[in-house]
Amino acid sequence: MLFQAELGRFDADQVIADFWRHFEADPEGRSYADAVVRGVAERRAEIDDLIAKASVNWRLERMTAVDRNVLRIGTYELLVEVGTPRAVILDEAVELAKQFGAENSGPFVNGVLDRVAVTLNRVDRDRQA
Repeated sequence: MLFQAELGRFDADQVIADFWRHFEADPEGRSYADAVVRGVAERRAEIDDLIAKASVNWRLERMTAVDRNVLRIGTYELLVEVGTPRAVILDEAVELAKQFGAENSGPFVNGVLDRVAVTLNRVDRDRQA
């Protein structure tokens, strides 16, 4: 949905409505996806700023649309999902990047999100020692 919103320049509610006309999901998954799309849309400037500062030698415009939007999802989750361990958020984002991105997307997403997590002071309890 984020990919579609970015490429088509549509607002979140329109993209969400269009997406669910063509795809199905369980209610919990659908609700979470909708919340992430709306949350990223609402906080996109803040999220993009965090990604840009964490991206060494990469401007947002130079990233692939898939990598950029996976990073947006991961950054949003790092910001709002305080009960979800950092490692889980990073692992899920890396898996998405591997599945839908290019050959080097996984390591790239991992490195950028790790720096975003440090900036946000997101440290898992088992990593504090």
